[in-house]
Amino acid sequence: MSSNVPTRPPLIRTAAILAVAVVAASGLLLPSAANAKTTSTGGDYAVTVNGTTYNPAPGKDAKVKDVAVSTPITVSGRNNRFTIDPSTLGVYDYTLTGAPDTQRMVTAPTVVFSSKVPTLTAAQRQSTRLSSLEVRDDAIVAIFTTAAGKLKIQAKDGAQGGIFQMEPEFATPVELVHTLGPGLYYFVNQYTGKINFGNGVDAVATGADAHQMLLGKDSPQVATKTFQDATVTKWTVASGGRMGGVLGEDAVELSAGATNCTSQCQAQNRINGSLPVPPDPSNPTPIGG
Repeated sequence: MSSNVPTRPPLIRTAAILAVAVVAASGLLLPSAANAKTTSTGGDYAVTVNGTTYNPAPGKDAKVKDVAVSTPITVSGRNNRFTIDPSTLGVYDYTLTGAPDTQRMVTAPTVVFSSKVPTLTAAQRQSTRLSSLEVRDDAIVAIFTTAAGKLKIQAKDGAQGGIFQMEPEFATPVELVHTLGPGLYYFVNQYTGKINFGNGVDAVATGADAHQMLLGKDSPQVATKTFQDATVTKWTVASGGRMGGVLGEDAVELSAGATNCTSQCQAQNRINGSLPVPPDPSNPTPIGG
């Protein structure tokens, strides 16, 4: 955690911060100019459902409609990977791979979140089905339906940026529990006063092991935080709200946050403008530590 390694200097950049890149008509995330902020080499998701892997050719898409899912769904990308368990509708082992990329924040596979799990009753989980899955290049949209509601998961195969979100839609607010991976912790950023998470490893500017500092934050819309410690946060999310995850510069820039929305929370609810990015934090301390 030495602070001798040069850190990113303050800068102003014109931001087009995207939680996801979407096509309004279909909701499918697609590559865009924002890719430069998430990955320099591109991404490519392969998704395995019930033993069948969907990995369409570049520029093509694969779609799955209304299937019962008997085993966990694996989402494998160049820059990140994770598993969705249909029995809980939770996301597990959200991992940055550390593949070579100018935007990477790790150099080896690193579990950022051990789990992101909605707290649902057995009745709310009853009759779970994968209503739809769309896979195209570096983006996926998965919608699960149950007897009581639905959950939408969107992800982008980037090394950083706004590349993941969960959107529950049930009759009552849903608790989402986020648990960080081994070695990661929440801390108060000394430059912004806001809560970030990371592993405290300084950036390396050059060489084969070059990487940025691992920094992230929870990104809520129409959600209230009910618990916080060094490794876990709990959020109550209203129907149509969402919990996103933001990594890298987008997680620390000095912004007021996204606008509230209660339906189709997408890129248009994010911030667009000139936003300052502070230096990397030095020797961050876990909350409660």
